[in-house]
Amino acid sequence: MNNNGSFVISLDFELLWGVFDKVDWREKKEYFQNTRKVIPEILKLFEKYEISCTWAIVGMLFNESWDEWNQNIPATLPEYENNKLSAYSYGSSIQSKETEELCFAPDLIRQIKETPGQEIGTHSYSHYYCLEPGQTLESFRADLLQSKEMAEKMGVNLRSLVFPRNQFNKNYLNACEDFGLQTVRTNPDIWYWRNTQKESLQQKIFRTGDAYLGKNNKSYNDIPELIPGITGQKASRLLRPSGGKIFLDKKRLQRIRSEMSKAAKNKEIYHLWWHPHNFGGNPAKNLKDLELILRHFKTCKNKFGFESLNMENISKKRG
Repeated sequence: MNNNGSFVISLDFELLWGVFDKVDWREKKEYFQNTRKVIPEILKLFEKYEISCTWAIVGMLFNESWDEWNQNIPATLPEYENNKLSAYSYGSSIQSKETEELCFAPDLIRQIKETPGQEIGTHSYSHYYCLEPGQTLESFRADLLQSKEMAEKMGVNLRSLVFPRNQFNKNYLNACEDFGLQTVRTNPDIWYWRNTQKESLQQKIFRTGDAYLGKNNKSYNDIPELIPGITGQKASRLLRPSGGKIFLDKKRLQRIRSEMSKAAKNKEIYHLWWHPHNFGGNPAKNLKDLELILRHFKTCKNKFGFESLNMENISKKRG
């Protein structure tokens, strides 16, 4: 077994489904159009630098149209106490030709599938919130089943899960194992990443500040088995998008490269994640920043044997 350090990337691919309860789609149309354009560019960079990645995809994106979406509503739906969180209520209210490009992306999923080293995982079918009042294990199982069926139609067997909004629920891991999932991303082991359902302003401030300052302690050594058949992979760092401030952007990228170097030297795992739509506000600058990170990976690979693995690969190797 190669015991060198490992660089893991996971992307939460959601389009509008990830933020529909927070934004007006009319004001974000260009933002998500940019997101659609940037994904092929990310794939080109991954291919250029031989990067493996797990794309945790909201299952609703597999649909071709609203007609198909209406046909694929599970029999059991989450009954959130806050109905504004329901993707089904929201989707039923915005159906038009104009919104389809914001909610469906089978063409992009096929591009991901055809690119070497890319794993298609799941971000649940409906961007399901596993800690919100009103949802149940029964509706979560129905959601996973729908994700599994949609992926299988495209020839994909789901093996990795990322919980939407990082609402990790250990009580649901047995259901994950029942549907063939083998590994899940978990939150950083830091106080301001806990309880993401009811996070405080202080947590948000510390999470933002952590992107620029603090100790380099984000890499780790093990992929623990959370329950028999399911391993957990701690996220190391959220790649925040460019904020337009030269000094802060420089500090943000320096921090990531420093953490990558530490992981490579110490033969540890460094797990970077973000949402593709995070690049939608300033695509050119964010792609440039990503290439700087990938160039640094290549340096670490040549110097220390650092390797790029997706979630499924590293779970099998180090679990």
